[in-house]
Amino acid sequence: MIKAGQLSKGMFILFKDDPYLVAEREFVNPGKGSAFVRVKLKNVKTGQVMRETIKSQEQVEDIIVENRDAQYLYEDGEAYHFMDSETFEQFTIPITGLEDRKSYMKEGEVYQIVDWEGKPLDIVLPFKMVFEVTRAEDAVKGDTVSGTTKLVAIETGAEIKVPIFIKEGDKILVNTESGEYVERVN
Repeated sequence: MIKAGQLSKGMFILFKDDPYLVAEREFVNPGKGSAFVRVKLKNVKTGQVMRETIKSQEQVEDIIVENRDAQYLYEDGEAYHFMDSETFEQFTIPITGLEDRKSYMKEGEVYQIVDWEGKPLDIVLPFKMVFEVTRAEDAVKGDTVSGTTKLVAIETGAEIKVPIFIKEGDKILVNTESGEYVERVN
């Protein structure tokens, strides 16, 4: 058990008998009254997101999670299929609640899996990843307004807004949390 004031983004807690990921945290100390914490919690089982306000002195139950490496094999519409990097045992993680990961997961890559009580809860993607552009329209000559962007498709099928100089076959660095273009990679 920890005090709500000690919560931080990325922690896992047991709230209303379900495991939740703390997606956002804001500490508020008003002039009158006691301090409190506003948190955005994501239910790891269902993917449902809710906002809660908790007094900073209230106790919340943090849960101990373990991370392990696993190779992403494929997705079948209902679950992601992985292979444990140490035991070579195959396992699945239901897509429900983790739909946003699909846009940035490449088959054959190794990702961190968050386990709680022997059950996988979450897939941790690197903060930034390199992807190849598979579809991009050509820039129009003379279209030089600063900040002009276009949509391109990357190898996972996701669409990213990029500057107009990016061409098909280029490799780009993408922020996996925001889905934004970072830079072109040589």
